[in-house]
Amino acid sequence: MNDLEFLDCAEKLLLAVEQGCDRINDESDADIDAQRTGGMVTLTFPNRSQIVINLQKPLHEVWLAAKAGGFHFRFDADKACWMDTKGAGEFFAGLSRYASEQSGLALTFTA
Repeated sequence: MNDLEFLDCAEKLLLAVEQGCDRINDESDADIDAQRTGGMVTLTFPNRSQIVINLQKPLHEVWLAAKAGGFHFRFDADKACWMDTKGAGEFFAGLSRYASEQSGLALTFTA
């Protein structure tokens, strides 16, 4: 994957996160505040806990920081999704799990 391909895929991921927050807020009482600054999206929950997702351009990775820890994801072209570099699963499944834990609500994010 070259730099332009990475940026294209990573921007789509960040947009999907933002759109997921909008959808979740419309469909539930989650009230997630999603703030985007360049290559970073910060999700803030009503209890003031946060999840931070940011692009690591030199490494071609997306990093996610949550109460559960820090996770690194790399695009897997064969699976057409972002996978944890240590085998912990797909990005949106992880984001859904960590956001649910932090919000106390069952939240689902999708690509």
